Parts: sequence; C-alpha cells; structure tokens
Amino acid sequence: MAYSKKQVLEAYEKAKDLQEKLNAVITFVDPQEPLERLPSEGKLLSMPIAIKDNVNTKGIYTTAGSRILENYVPIYNATIVEKLNQAGAVTIAKASMDELAMGGTNLSSFIGPAHNPWDTSRITGGSSGGSAALVAAGIVPMAIGSDTGDSVRKPASYCGVIGVKPTYGRISRYGIIPYASSLDHVGYFTRNIQNAALTLEVLSGRDEKDMTSGFEPVDDYCAYVGKDIQGKKIAILGNVYHHIQDKRINHLFDKIVDGLKEKGAVVEMIELDETLMAAIYPSYMIIANCEATSNHSNLDGIRYGCRQEGDHMEEIMINTRTRGFGTKIRKRFVIGSYGLQDENQERVFRKAQRVRRQIVDMWKKALQDYDAIIAPSAGTIAPKIEEVDNINPLSDAYLISENYMAIANFSGTPSMTQPMGFVDGMPVGINLNTDIWQEGVMFQIGAAIEEVTGLKDSYVEVK
Repeated sequence: MAYSKKQVLEAYEKAKDLQEKLNAVITFVDPQEPLERLPSEGKLLSMPIAIKDNVNTKGIYTTAGSRILENYVPIYNATIVEKLNQAGAVTIAKASMDELAMGGTNLSSFIGPAHNPWDTSRITGGSSGGSAALVAAGIVPMAIGSDTGDSVRKPASYCGVIGVKPTYGRISRYGIIPYASSLDHVGYFTRNIQNAALTLEVLSGRDEKDMTSGFEPVDDYCAYVGKDIQGKKIAILGNVYHHIQDKRINHLFDKIVDGLKEKGAVVEMIELDETLMAAIYPSYMIIANCEATSNHSNLDGIRYGCRQEGDHMEEIMINTRTRGFGTKIRKRFVIGSYGLQDENQERVFRKAQRVRRQIVDMWKKALQDYDAIIAPSAGTIAPKIEEVDNINPLSDAYLISENYMAIANFSGTPSMTQPMGFVDGMPVGINLNTDIWQEGVMFQIGAAIEEVTGLKDSYVEVK
C-alpha cells in the first residue's frame, strides 16, 4: 500500500512527541524535502521509516551511538539507503542504538537509554533497540537495524514486533559501520509478515561494492505469505525450551505448536549437543570483540573520530578514545585486544573460531532434516533498566536460553523473531530459523504463526 504525505508528516511529529518518553531517536530527519522528490512508483512508496544510526546517510549525522562519531556526516549513502529511496521510502529518523552496535540492551548510546514502549521502565534490547521501539510504538511500519548476535531479533521479542535477519550476504552491508565483519547482517523490523517479505524484496540483491554479498537471485518473498504449511517439518530446539525458567512463556509457545500441527505441520522436539550450545556465547564474545577491535582501530582522533587535543600523537589517541568511547565499549576492546595479541591468538581467537565451526556443522546438520527450527526467542520479558547489571549471562538460567540466537550469525542462516503473546502485559517472542536462502519458507511458516497468534499489526500506544 502507498502511504500519504499526511501519514509521513504525522509519523515524524509522533516520533518527536514521544522522544522524551522513548529516547529512541538520535537524529530527526525532516521528511518535507524527500516527499517532494519521491519516485512515481515503488514497493514502499511514501512509507515512513527509521534507520539505525550505524547506516551511512549522505548529509545526515551518522554516529553509531558513539560520542567519538558525534560530528560524523557521511558523504555517501549506504547501498540499502539507495534501495530504500528508489522504492519510495521516506526516512524520518536515525534510530538510537548501543554504542557501535556493541551491546544487547540499548543502554550504552551516548544519548542515554532507549525505553520500551510497552513499559518505559524496561529496556528495548539491543543493539537495534531504537528501531524496534519506533515500530512497536506505531510510529513507523518498518525500521532498519543490524544484527551481529541477536541485535534485531532480541529487541523484536522484547518490543513485540517482527525482527528479520536474512541469510549472510542477502543484503549488502556497503556503507554500514561494522561491528564484527564475519557476523554482521543487515536486518529490519515490521509489524506484519507481509511487510517483512516486501522489505526483503527491496533490500536484497548482489552489490559489487560489497564482496560478501551473495549472487543468489532475489525471490518473490511475498508469494510465500499465506501458502499452507501442510507437511512442513518443524523442529523445536529442546535445549532452549527446557532452559526457559518462566513456564508461562513455554505455555504460549506450546499453543503455537498446537496451532501449527492443526495446520498440517509435523512438529518434533530435538536436542543438540549441550556443550556446544553452551559455547555459543563465550565463542561469540571472543570472535565479535576481536573483529570489532580490528574494525575500529581507525577511531583514534588521527585518522578518524572527534579529536581531543594532546601534546603528542599518542596522547591525542588516548584522550580521543577515552572521551569518545563509553566504559562498556572500552571493556569489549580490552577483550578483543587480548585475543588478538600474538601470544593469545591460537589459544583464544583461533580456538573460538574452531568452536564456531563445530557449532555451525551441528546447526547445518539439524537443518538438513527440517524445514525450520523454532524456540522461544527469550526466556524472560524485557528486564527493568536498573536490573540489567544484575544479570549474569553465564548463569545456567541465561547461558543458552538468552544467547542461543547468535548461532544464526555463526552460520549465516536466516532467522526471524515475531510476537508470541504477553506475560505480565509485556510481549514475548518466538524465533524461527531456516536454511540458507530459504527466507521464503521462513515467511511462509511465519505467516502461519501470525494466524495462530492473531498478533498481526499489533503495537502499543505509549502512556
């Protein structure tokens, strides 16, 4: 459907009106001028959208949520921005994010925390939390994010929207400020599966500017929405299901499973190697932070970044990075630097890579036998902001159930979170995974889940 100029302007004003409550926007983008130069037609014609602030937008501040980039104005657009413009989408905001996309809470942005629209005392999840909040609050029907570990899919769960991470290479990353190059994916949020499929049609395709982008032809993803799932084989990831502490979440999940069976799907429980499942998070933290340390070595005030003065080059770099980076990000750089030291590479970084390969082999083998693998996308509702620091990600309760979705980043396979229901008035989600390039099947089964839950186009009026 095409949107009207009035709807775009209303979305822009609503985003500004709710900024004090949500703090979901880093830079507002006046839509007046883009509305005057819209194409005559496009799949997203006049759709108001938000873009995560690590996506380069020509002439518009792109800070990646970090003070070190607070004055950065790109001179070019990311490939996906060009595609969105050609499709007629209108950007109204650059969305808040964890600093340099390195986090899962959206508390580390230099503008302060983003707030969950369902309960502003709670987190959105991260690192794409600002984008998730803007969709969940009914401000925009679609927003761009990025996903390195679960940075689209976990905020989607916490905010009650759809979060899509497609196959590695399905969407060009040219012009995206990186976190970890072997794990980074462009992702996005919508409120219904139809828009999720349509958005992927717009964003997908080979890009010669990104050597990691794939050659696989762009599918007609919308054609899969509404197709029956009779005979589809779906596996429940038992390792996650059995680690969920709040059984109300399992109860909601069980109702979806029953609905899928009624639609003709064959649903079975599987158990993967528990030791490898428990190794996902520590392996991810090593690989991601080592790659991030390398990717961001140019942010030193000499080659790049807001320069802080000093008496010599080393002092300039120290002052720039001390002021420019938040405490949590500096800790991640310490981990990455340690893993990249010559004496540590083999026993830390290379070992993590070898473990990753074993995890990927296990995952791909499981996907050979099933059309999809599903599990609850989180073991809890969104935590209160003040409770986050008390959570131990390595505890038995959290290690697998809260961190397993990085397996799709390790493997590059498509993964999507969508609303499953509510616990204590807060949304919880279900995560759906398919084999590489099988996004169409993912949307086919996702549309069936959407029918079972009845949560299509749901959002919340922020109080």
